Amino acid sequence: MKSLFLAFILSISFFANGQNLYIKTYGNEKNKVIIFIHGGPSGNATLFEGTTAQKLADQGFYVIAYDRRGEGRSADPNAKFTYDEAFQDLNSIYATYHLKKAIILGHSFGGLIATLYTNKYPQNVSALVLAGALFSQQETYDHILDTLKKKYSNDSAQLKRINIVENLNKNSADYRKKCFELAGENNFFKMPNPTAESKKLYANYEAGEFFKTNIRNKNAPLVFYQNEKQNNIDTRPILKKIKTAGVPIYGIYGKQDGIFSSAQINSLKAITGEKRFVFLDNCSHYLFVDQQTAFLSKLKYWLK
Repeated sequence: MKSLFLAFILSISFFANGQNLYIKTYGNEKNKVIIFIHGGPSGNATLFEGTTAQKLADQGFYVIAYDRRGEGRSADPNAKFTYDEAFQDLNSIYATYHLKKAIILGHSFGGLIATLYTNKYPQNVSALVLAGALFSQQETYDHILDTLKKKYSNDSAQLKRINIVENLNKNSADYRKKCFELAGENNFFKMPNPTAESKKLYANYEAGEFFKTNIRNKNAPLVFYQNEKQNNIDTRPILKKIKTAGVPIYGIYGKQDGIFSSAQINSLKAITGEKRFVFLDNCSHYLFVDQQTAFLSKLKYWLK
C-alpha cells in the first residue's frame, strides 16, 4: 500500500528546478521507457493521456507524460518557454525516475524539442519517434498558405487575408498563429472520415477528466518568440546528424495532415529510411487518436 501511495504521488507532480511540473506515469517501470512530448507552445498532454497513454503502456512500455513548464497543468508565471528550459525539465525527469535512456516520442511542436534534445543529449535517447512532428517550419507555413491560395483562387476576400499573413514577420508569434488559425479553419487538422473508434475516443476524452484540465496558456507562444532565437527552424540537418550518431529515428504521420507537403514527407522519409517510416491513411494531425490501433501497433513493432 505504501508503494502504491508513493507511485500515486510521483504520478501527479514533482519539483523540477524549483518548479512544479505536472507528470504522470503509466505502466510498469521495468519496461522500456517512452517520454511523450506534447505540441505547443501553449499545449499540454491531456489528449494523449486521455486516449492513448495507458493503451501504449499496455503494449509493454513505461509511459511518462508531462506538461512543459508554464504550459497546461505545469503553471509557472516565470517560465521562459525556451528549448533550453525544456531540456532542463527533461533532464529533471531523467534524474527523478533514474533513467539512463528513454525513447522520446515528440508530437507536433514537441517534435522540435525532441529532436534538439536528442542532438544535445544522444546518450540519453534510445530512439527518437516523430509523430506528426514539425521539422521544417517555414516549409509548413508556406505549404499551408500555398494550399489555401489555390483553394481560394476565386475568392478575393480570402486571398487578401492570406496575403496579409504572408507579409507578416516570418519569425513572429503572430505569423505562426495566423498560419495555424487558417489551417484550423480549413480542417487541416481533422481526419476526413472519422471512424467509429476515433469518434468514441474523442467523445470519451471530451466527457472525461482530462478534458476538464485541458489548460492552454495563450501567452506561451508570445513569450517563446521573445526568448527563443531558434523560432523558425529546419531540423533535417540535425536529424541526419542524429542518425549518423547511431540513434534510430522513426516517423509516423497522417496522409491527410494538411500542414505537411508531400515533398516534406518524402524528405523526412529519406532520412528515417522506408522501414522506419509509416504514412497512415484517413489520418490527420492527432494520429494517436485518428488511427490509434495502427499507431500503437507500429510503435510496438518498431520499439519492442
